[in-house]
Amino acid sequence: MRLAKYRLWPLAALLVWTNAARADGDPARGEQRFVDCAACHAPQPGVANVGPTLSGIFGRKAGTLADFRYSPALKRSGIIWTAETLDTFLADPQKAVPNNRMPYAGMPDPADRADLIAYLSTGVK
Repeated sequence: MRLAKYRLWPLAALLVWTNAARADGDPARGEQRFVDCAACHAPQPGVANVGPTLSGIFGRKAGTLADFRYSPALKRSGIIWTAETLDTFLADPQKAVPNNRMPYAGMPDPADRADLIAYLSTGVK
């Protein structure tokens, strides 16, 4: 029985390492993932396209930029953008905030989301 416990150790270590790597993300890969977002969102402050700017998103309450017309659902969401809330939202925006206006099916790969979030956390400009 004791031997079986030690056989699982490498698997447990691998799982911890994999999750840590995803949590960190790679900003360079995230910049490549941002290409998908750039059709609607600008990385520069004060630039609203089809979607609001994503510059300075961390710590901002969802639906509060004055120069963008948000959906009532996003305004009421009460979300404060953090790595965790962005991860949830990017995975499936309609599930996270039903009836929001963002016509995006979501980013299912957690590693891709981690990379994108790492890029956004650099304070894109």
